[in-house]
Amino acid sequence: MRVKGLSVASLIISSAIVLSACAGGGGAETTTAGSGTTNSGTQATPVSAALDAPFQATDLNQLPETAKKRTDTVIVGLTDPSGAFTPYFHQSGYDGNVASLLFASLVTVDEKGLPVPDLAESWDVSDDQRTYTFHLRKDSKFSDGSALTADDIAFTWTILHDKSYDGGFDIFSTKVKGGKAYTKGKADHIEGIKVIDPLTISVTLEQPNATALLTLGSEVLSKAYYGKDYQFGKLEYIKNLHATPVGNGPYKLEKFIPGQEVRFVANEFYYKGKPKTEHFIYKTSEGDTWQFIETGEIDFTSFTATQENIDKLKNIPYLNLLPYTPSTYGYLQLNLEHEQLQEKEVRQAITYGLDRQSIYVDANQGAGAVANIPTSPISWSYTEEGINPYAYDPDKANQLLDDAGWVPGADGIREKNGKKLSLHFLGTKSPATDIFIAVAKENFEAIGVQFQPEVFADFNSLVSKVEGGDYDVASFSTPMLTDPSDGVLQFVDGELKGYDNPKVKELYNKGLATTDIEERKTVYKELYQLLNDELPVIFTSYKKTVYAYNGRIDGLSVSPYRGIATSLPEWSLK
Repeated sequence: MRVKGLSVASLIISSAIVLSACAGGGGAETTTAGSGTTNSGTQATPVSAALDAPFQATDLNQLPETAKKRTDTVIVGLTDPSGAFTPYFHQSGYDGNVASLLFASLVTVDEKGLPVPDLAESWDVSDDQRTYTFHLRKDSKFSDGSALTADDIAFTWTILHDKSYDGGFDIFSTKVKGGKAYTKGKADHIEGIKVIDPLTISVTLEQPNATALLTLGSEVLSKAYYGKDYQFGKLEYIKNLHATPVGNGPYKLEKFIPGQEVRFVANEFYYKGKPKTEHFIYKTSEGDTWQFIETGEIDFTSFTATQENIDKLKNIPYLNLLPYTPSTYGYLQLNLEHEQLQEKEVRQAITYGLDRQSIYVDANQGAGAVANIPTSPISWSYTEEGINPYAYDPDKANQLLDDAGWVPGADGIREKNGKKLSLHFLGTKSPATDIFIAVAKENFEAIGVQFQPEVFADFNSLVSKVEGGDYDVASFSTPMLTDPSDGVLQFVDGELKGYDNPKVKELYNKGLATTDIEERKTVYKELYQLLNDELPVIFTSYKKTVYAYNGRIDGLSVSPYRGIATSLPEWSLK
């Protein structure tokens, strides 16, 4: 099942504690609300100076004995994964967190989200930008000691084209030459994939695609291990291998105890060298994140970057703090199949009439920023040029609704053609949703819009309601976005029902047709300006997070796109 072009697994991963660049976790979701007064009467603490730079532990001597006794082990909290640890076959985002330690990719990204080598030492791109040739490192091995070769990559790309593959990875977006023929059983191999020698492989696409390098440069599976029983159209057998992965990342799976922990041991065959810390543990037991970090039961976690949280964390003398803005954005999904929301003026009026600053920034004590385009401020494509900030302006909202023919009725609710202007809102139970409802109800009443909130206990129930179409507005957030195309995909692939703009599709395809960053920046600026004007969704916010970790850890850094996974092999304990 997919929501707005994003798999549910991807949506879930954005709320996990992070090794694969996910935002949130225990304290992040439970300590959102504050105190004080916003413009709309909602309680919030006045914003003071946030954490804009790393904060160092003040007294490691006060480190709890529990942590001091661990001389070769780091523990991080994580919501319980399902155990499907094979890349491309995860059942939840938390499985992906585990796999990020077990498997490496051909290509990864740097601090700006641009491709850099990983298992592939280098690559060449043909002049027509359709053929990619990957050159593998000579020292790459799997965790069982076997060599990683081009045959393993060819096998990985092949099974992703298999007709029985039902995972969430979209290999078809790259349009590998001959891929569809293989899927349909019309060919016994994929024409565009060529193994040149054990350390060299090329792949030819039907047309240029700027995301192909990272998509095709994902994790590599061992053909000898995962492909020994492979038959076309029969991938069920791989499920039997999920619990005993053979990877090529910094760690090997030692033991998975459902509901308790996932244990890892350093991989001596990792191409960058054996990690400096021998053992790593994901603590999956449910509990109080604050308690775990204060007692030393875990070494690393994340919190919403409210001033209250930051002040409290600074008072724990053995913690280092690191500010972090994930490459995600929040948005209000609109049911564009409902007639009143098909009017651009109505969508703009709703945006002007909603005090997003109070909801997403002030009520979170500065732990966020208002979003107006479908990309994060950390993206190389981000721009504010020509972008309407839609600052809270009920007068502007009322004027737009007046001009669109929505007239206040006897009860104050606007009407047009005998129909009231009403918004049925869906959200999941949380302090953030409580704040939204309180402010939105007051805001919308001021512009003559009826507001009817409905709150669900869990995310899946909300998704089910959205799929049934019985809603006007629903609250969502994207997963981590590596390429700018990820953030606009939902506007072009048909997932956003009721929205079909040929110009948006034209710009989307144009942005993928070249790998030149400056050319792509120009295209995305125009695309963002168009979406900012049309508002097929209402963009809401960018989250701000703070990582808290024991000061005894050396070598820790956070990538905006990959979290701490990149630096983890370099962690050492004082």
